[in-house]
Amino acid sequence: MTTLPPASKSLTAAPGGPLAAEPAAPRGAVGEPTGVARQGVRTAVGSDPQQGDGRYIVAMLRISAPYGATPSATSTCLCGWHRRAFGERRVRALIADHTAHRDTCPLRNPQEGRNAA
Repeated sequence: MTTLPPASKSLTAAPGGPLAAEPAAPRGAVGEPTGVARQGVRTAVGSDPQQGDGRYIVAMLRISAPYGATPSATSTCLCGWHRRAFGERRVRALIADHTAHRDTCPLRNPQEGRNAA
């Protein structure tokens, strides 16, 4: 006579007949606010609440000097000034030119209303 080993999982009896499926919940329209947005809470999307103070960048000097490589620099200004330099000696000269450009830039020092010297 053969005996079966005890089952490791309990088996439940299958239901006698087919089960009816429950209807799905109604779907909202595309783009309709859901959750917190429906309640009128401000989200990250929208106009930027930060207001500038009227200042903006006119001129920029970018210097790149990686270890063991040739240094380079780029000087740009909204007035059209654009210079590039490679090598330590030329980069130092460009830094001096960029500093001098601050005094002569027409955007930083408007010439209207000034008397001729």
